[in-house]
Amino acid sequence: MQGIDEFNNQQFYQCHNTLESIWLEAKEPDKTFYQGILQISVGCYHLEQLNWKGSVILLGEGIKKLRDYQPSYQELDIANFLKYSSIFLKTIQATKPEDIRQESENFKTLFPRIVKIDLNISNQRS
Repeated sequence: MQGIDEFNNQQFYQCHNTLESIWLEAKEPDKTFYQGILQISVGCYHLEQLNWKGSVILLGEGIKKLRDYQPSYQELDIANFLKYSSIFLKTIQATKPEDIRQESENFKTLFPRIVKIDLNISNQRS
């Protein structure tokens, strides 16, 4: 999916645009799912723009929306995504807003990723 690839390539603004058009047309339960990813993407974008408050708020909202989609949804590992999104959020919260610029390069290494689940994995032993 294009939006997931954009997210994983840290193209958060493009991801927002891609997922927003899908989200606007979606029905539940997909609508809330897309909104959660969208909010986490915008939270990451806000951090890139050095907006500590916007980042913290949107990351938190997105994480809350995706909790009911664990462990996986639409062949995506949501439990893993939420684990790393939560670590990312806690790291930002532990940083003073005035220190965001100084830490911005370090944050780029902590952006969460959305992992696709390989449904072709076999449980057979060799």
